[in-house]
Amino acid sequence: MTSLTPTAGVDRSRSRLPSLTGLRWIAAMLVFGFHVGTMRIIVEPEFKAVVDRLFTLGLSGVQFFFVLSGFVLVWSARPQDTRWGFWRRRLAKIYPNHLLMWAVVLLVGIWFADPVNPSAAVQNLLLVQAWNPTPGYFYSMNTVSWSLSCELFFYVCLPFVLPALRRTPSWALWAVVAAVPLVILALWPGQLLVPEESRWWFTQIFPLVRSTEFWMGVAAAELMRRGHWRGPGLPLASLIFLVTWVVAGEWIRAELWAALLSAVYILVITSAARADVRGLPSPWRSRPLVWLGEVSFAFYLVHVFVMVTILRLTGDHGVGFTGWTGPLVAVGFLLLNLLLAWLLYRWVETPMMRLLAPGRRRPPAPTGPAPVGGQPAVAPPRQRVADGAARGGHAAAPVDDRAPESDRTVATGAGGPSLREGPPDRPSGGARTAGVTGS
Repeated sequence: MTSLTPTAGVDRSRSRLPSLTGLRWIAAMLVFGFHVGTMRIIVEPEFKAVVDRLFTLGLSGVQFFFVLSGFVLVWSARPQDTRWGFWRRRLAKIYPNHLLMWAVVLLVGIWFADPVNPSAAVQNLLLVQAWNPTPGYFYSMNTVSWSLSCELFFYVCLPFVLPALRRTPSWALWAVVAAVPLVILALWPGQLLVPEESRWWFTQIFPLVRSTEFWMGVAAAELMRRGHWRGPGLPLASLIFLVTWVVAGEWIRAELWAALLSAVYILVITSAARADVRGLPSPWRSRPLVWLGEVSFAFYLVHVFVMVTILRLTGDHGVGFTGWTGPLVAVGFLLLNLLLAWLLYRWVETPMMRLLAPGRRRPPAPTGPAPVGGQPAVAPPRQRVADGAARGGHAAAPVDDRAPESDRTVATGAGGPSLREGPPDRPSGGARTAGVTGS
């Protein structure tokens, strides 16, 4: 087990973490595969068995996004940030894409002559729908946006918590990391206190409950900033994830999945971040994976809506495809959604971030004598080269604070997918199965 020791002269808040961006695409693919299964696109028994085996726990990708969001926002926070500047940047990141998709879904629904609930539509537009347990509200409009509603709650809270977080002793932060899996486990008996018709919402959607995963990432990031994090390196953490994924799907009860995966995901996230900071090898840092991670937010926003709409137009929704047609249709959906995600990222997300997000105020350049002990005020040339390697072999470039956040540190995974029509197949009682949220 190793720990992260702060590197003299390195501004950790500006350290790029491309491995976390690459991992976002892995999480997005897990969610996509899960929805391919729940929409029953592939019905050939042999092929369906493969999809079910690979993606039974796939919706836990949403859990990964929530943990990652807390980690990245604390890691990249700067002392000179203001609350309003932070909130404006986060809204500039998520809202333009959300607004466009909200309008597209509304227009397509009108074209299909689907009934529109004005109250639910307005709540969805304002991203407060996850607080309403009424069926037809939290999964309204573009159903995936329920998780943006959760993220918005996280964003509102973090600036108020951050000053106290910096003063919190490390042992208390470790207690938060250790307590979150236990809290998730407690949801199983705890849901019995909630009316049966609201249990799915309570365990899967309710922002206050889902924030536990976000705060786990927050605590871990602060521990790593201090050099107090203890955990395995990236190779071992990745192996732990793969073994856990296989074992959980085969032999572990469903009510234990979410708690188990929350612990595994924090190990992967922290070890990948440490690999980037130290310039250690990371398979998640490749250019293709980083690009895929950059467009993963847009991919999540479009993928369920696109698949459902096309299947409705062809009359295959809920019917599925036999033989090799099913896998080919799934691959076709993947490529189409990826193309649309790139267009959304290129022509909406990126320019609107540059237009709407305020630049961060920079601290004054250091002047005067070197710090006591002779440590340089900036990283020495060798350190700057190492930092460049950690970013995939490129030297550091000036940071445009109005650029998309994913261009500056890591796009924060603000959100996760959701089902079009109610919760997926799950164990009775509604408690979370794989950190999933019906997302």
